[in-house]
Amino acid sequence: MVKIGDIELGTPLMLAPMAGVTNPPFRQLCREFAEAGLEAAEVNPKSNAVGRHAPAGLYVCEMITSRALIERIPETMMMIEPDPDDPVRSIQLYGVEPKNIARAVEILVEEDRADHIDINFGCPVPKVTRKGGGSALPWKHDLFASIVTGAVAAAERASTGRDHTIPVTAKFRIGIDDDHETFKDVARMCGEAGISAMTLHARTLEQHYSGQARWDFITELKELTDMPVFGNGDVFEADDAARMMDQTGADGVVVGRGCQGRPWLFFDLAAAAHGSEARYRPTLREVADIIVRHGELSVAHFNDEHRAIRELRKHVGWYLRGFAVGGQMRHQLGLIDSVEQLRDMLDTLDLDQEYPHSAHGPRGRAGGAKRPHLPEFWLDSHELSPQQAAKIHQAEIGVSGG
Repeated sequence: MVKIGDIELGTPLMLAPMAGVTNPPFRQLCREFAEAGLEAAEVNPKSNAVGRHAPAGLYVCEMITSRALIERIPETMMMIEPDPDDPVRSIQLYGVEPKNIARAVEILVEEDRADHIDINFGCPVPKVTRKGGGSALPWKHDLFASIVTGAVAAAERASTGRDHTIPVTAKFRIGIDDDHETFKDVARMCGEAGISAMTLHARTLEQHYSGQARWDFITELKELTDMPVFGNGDVFEADDAARMMDQTGADGVVVGRGCQGRPWLFFDLAAAAHGSEARYRPTLREVADIIVRHGELSVAHFNDEHRAIRELRKHVGWYLRGFAVGGQMRHQLGLIDSVEQLRDMLDTLDLDQEYPHSAHGPRGRAGGAKRPHLPEFWLDSHELSPQQAAKIHQAEIGVSGG
């Protein structure tokens, strides 16, 4: 049993927030498959301790920007709507100004919108890092320490009168590049701030999503701290998760790209975590049913079928990976505009196809290593210069989701 603050994770598993992917419908599908995996392992997938116990792990909302939450941007307020049956509501925040992050934490806690808050320091996108945000930010120790200390203090203040404090966690990378590691200093500052758990994406900013995740750094991080450490990077199968935990001593795993178009991966992960050999290998007919249900959940969430189906299109391509569908049909499915049309088109396929071996393995675009884009003179010091401090607000993002 892994504990994050006073939240007990019955399964040491987390769905990583992914922009445009981990909205409530997809999170619900992942959680439901994990719960089915628990049942296969003869573990009770439900709990009466709502908000305090997560039998199937944590399923984290898309990244929310602190400024958009403070300004109550309608799109952001829709994004923080929970998967209605998730016992623990997890939200990830992004920001660069300590006062904004602290205020966003207060809003989430005071308005009872979250049971767990994660802070993102791992985003490698150049438009963010070139202004000092995302995975560039931990290099500046004063700024990082102010953010995590302020976030934890805000959660404690806003939790006054409750029987528990909402835990705050942090996700980050190894560092800028091999010559500019930050994870050790980050671990120290997280410990001093009262952060409840840490997730290490075992790549540098320079690596972006390329190459292999370097799990040995997860081992090193775990040796530095007594707090729970979750490993992230290159978990595409249940066996990968088991290997990561065995090799690194990590307390749990965080899964991102590996579940794109494959929410049933969480069946395998949850079953394996509890010692079961059960694995979910859907036929194309079963996959088609999952796709349609994903569409129906999306329409209910967005209350706008056109918007829902537009969001679903990329998922359809991921769902059908490895199946004999044909290029023309894949193109047509990329143009769907209703759930009814989706169902009709899927019904024309050879739905008796067994799950293909080619559907396994790495997913998502890895790309290549990228030269880090950083503000001028960023690496000269671990402290913000007056000029950098005056400009850091430019790294704030107004739109949630990344």
